[in-house]
Amino acid sequence: MISLFRLLTFCLPLFLTTSGMAERELWKVGVSSETVTPNGPMWMAGYAGRTRPSEGKTHDLFVKALALQSADGTRMVFVTSDLISVPRPIRDTLEKQVAEKFGLSPDELMINCSHTHCGPEIRTTRWALDGLPPERLQAATEYAEFLQRTLLKVVGDALVDSSPAKVSYCRARCGFAMNRRTPSPTGFRNFPNPDGPVDHDVPVLRIDTPKGKLRAVMFGYACHNTTLGFYKFCGDYAGFAQQYLENAHPGVTALFVLGCGGDQNPYPRRTLSLARQHGRSLSNAVETALETDAKPLPPAIKSAIGMATVDYQRPPSRDTLLQLARSTNKYERIHAERLLKQLDTEGHLRQQYDCPVQVIRFGTNLTLIALPGETVVDYSLRLKNELSIGDGSGPSVWVAGYSNDVFAYVPSRRVLLEGGYEAGGAMRYMTTVLQHGPFTPTVEERIVSKVHELNRKLVSKSSVR
Repeated sequence: MISLFRLLTFCLPLFLTTSGMAERELWKVGVSSETVTPNGPMWMAGYAGRTRPSEGKTHDLFVKALALQSADGTRMVFVTSDLISVPRPIRDTLEKQVAEKFGLSPDELMINCSHTHCGPEIRTTRWALDGLPPERLQAATEYAEFLQRTLLKVVGDALVDSSPAKVSYCRARCGFAMNRRTPSPTGFRNFPNPDGPVDHDVPVLRIDTPKGKLRAVMFGYACHNTTLGFYKFCGDYAGFAQQYLENAHPGVTALFVLGCGGDQNPYPRRTLSLARQHGRSLSNAVETALETDAKPLPPAIKSAIGMATVDYQRPPSRDTLLQLARSTNKYERIHAERLLKQLDTEGHLRQQYDCPVQVIRFGTNLTLIALPGETVVDYSLRLKNELSIGDGSGPSVWVAGYSNDVFAYVPSRRVLLEGGYEAGGAMRYMTTVLQHGPFTPTVEERIVSKVHELNRKLVSKSSVR
């Protein structure tokens, strides 16, 4: 008979080795969520034609954070929000705060917004605050300060919540998004176009406890979050999708990441029942993805962030702006007046803009690309094609828009040359960054080239290790 001492001597090293291997195969993950619904009536974002403040809520709005830590201690925090935008000042301030308080580097933070048009206005710059009556100015300023504090809290809480977890990737499809750029004799109009390009992928990052219990899901879809246009706070289809998933899986946190939906709309639209229906369709797609064979993601993550410099076309002259300032079109007139102020105070109009591009690699299994602005679907389709390997042996590719700095519509070269709202017409309504007009046709190449540059950098780092 084997003595107890000899048995322990044999089994203990084996247990320790197995335990160590298991530990190395696990991530450390934390999640958190905070409500950011305004306490009372407030002017809403998304539609320039609104005439009054909000009138209650359909459900609450949230900011959420998912904090990952790999086996070598590298961290990555994803922040999602049921809000219209990620203004650059919000990102810059949070970036500085989390560096000072938690030691996070800029590339270890990604912020995405759902772009709901039934959330509060977020005004953080001179031009965004320009001309507001005192009461509205105070409410906007106080909300921005509240939002900044809440974002810092949600990141800190997610980092503190850290515990061992398994992370995997799966995907499904959802079909209510449709291209909204329809050609007409007078140019491209905002109207459902069944022949236009779309991206129906629903990428899903699933987080499970070591014992296999679902803990969180982060999922994406490329579609404007604009089923609704009423006067109640609501997360629209993305808010309902998160709500349905969390109700179906008590204790699970669901985070939505908006894809390249700049030229995509939910159809049909305009009613609350349709917003619920689209939310149910998307949550069902996530549930379907969770039923598939998920791709395990070993605990290895690297990220990089850099600036893509995009150019604007030749600015209008002062005489042209003076003429536009007399326009009968309210928005054209206000835009021209602001540009004249910019010309007087700064001596020139904006010629370039540095916008953040981010690449996050989960080992060799998944590459997540975070693009700035209201990015059109061409970027997603192109990058997934260029970064994927035809035989399926390479990493899966997830492309998000509306990340880190939502400063303007970001058209592809095709959309820019076609013209229309997304090509430059929308710039008169943008106030966080005051811009006079369209980008040059190099905008797509500048952004895509930066993606490839950052991806090569991460691949090189991984190969060296």
